[in-house]
Amino acid sequence: MIDLLVPSIISCTVAFAVVFATTPPLIKLLERRNFAVKDMNKKEDIMVARPGGPALIAGIIASEVALYAFLQMNEILGILITTSAAFAIGYVDDRKVMGGWFKPVGLAIAALPIVAFGVYDTDLAFPLFGSVQIPVLYLALIMFMIPITGNTINSIDVLNGVASGFMVIASFTLSLCLLIVQNYEIAAISLPLGFVSLAFYKYHKIPSKIFPGDSGALTLGAMYGAIAIIGGIEIIAAVALLPAVINSFLFLSSVKRVVEHRQIKGKPVEHTDDFKLKATDDKKAPVTLVRLILAGGPMSEKQVGCAIFKLAIFSGILAIITAFMMGVSL
Repeated sequence: MIDLLVPSIISCTVAFAVVFATTPPLIKLLERRNFAVKDMNKKEDIMVARPGGPALIAGIIASEVALYAFLQMNEILGILITTSAAFAIGYVDDRKVMGGWFKPVGLAIAALPIVAFGVYDTDLAFPLFGSVQIPVLYLALIMFMIPITGNTINSIDVLNGVASGFMVIASFTLSLCLLIVQNYEIAAISLPLGFVSLAFYKYHKIPSKIFPGDSGALTLGAMYGAIAIIGGIEIIAAVALLPAVINSFLFLSSVKRVVEHRQIKGKPVEHTDDFKLKATDDKKAPVTLVRLILAGGPMSEKQVGCAIFKLAIFSGILAIITAFMMGVSL
């Protein structure tokens, strides 16, 4: 574990520094090219640069390459290629709205490097009860998990700072859980994800100067899923991601089909006269986590974001408890 200290410090420093340094010029470049969208939750006519995915993937590639120079592990290559493919899929969707099938199918294909490098264990570990051997079924699980985590983070990217802030909490929780189950090398590989998210949050928080876009959200979600698979902590990772998973489940169960959020006509949230957020009365609008949070009455965008972060912290605590229970069963 001590041998991993220097590589971890270097990779995390690179991750934070690259995103922190490249995001401002990216914002200026996007604004010059008119790659900006209206912030729908602001009363003023504010345009925000989009997408921030290029800065995020730059930080991830730089940090993981730096780590690979020390560790020479195929696990790093599997995570890096899968994450880069997810970025490319998201960037295509940023530039042109694709059908609802595009991202799930694309992300399933993006998971293939994990299989190709053989950097996974076919045993699915459960807390207290131990591991279950599902060699054939686990391959299908890999192909499903990357689309799920990628689209889950994408679906929660609805308010200023929520996606990046949520990922700061979830990814650092994931790293801590990997340490608890004594998977130290994968813990080191996972740490840059938290620092990349933290650096981006500086520009994504209220009031946002840049939105991650599909390329940014899919990049974060796919890397999270790849780490969970390679680290053998799929159940723990799902617990830490629970608020976002619930949001996706609510959305899909209400619309009853896979569809792009931008293609949904009914909006789950409306604005009051003083531009606070409130749940819509439109029965055709999809049910989402934000709509449930607002069921008690109107709230400001910042208040809703804080509520989501509190849920993320609570889920993170549950994930840590699950990790300790997992350690008992190992």
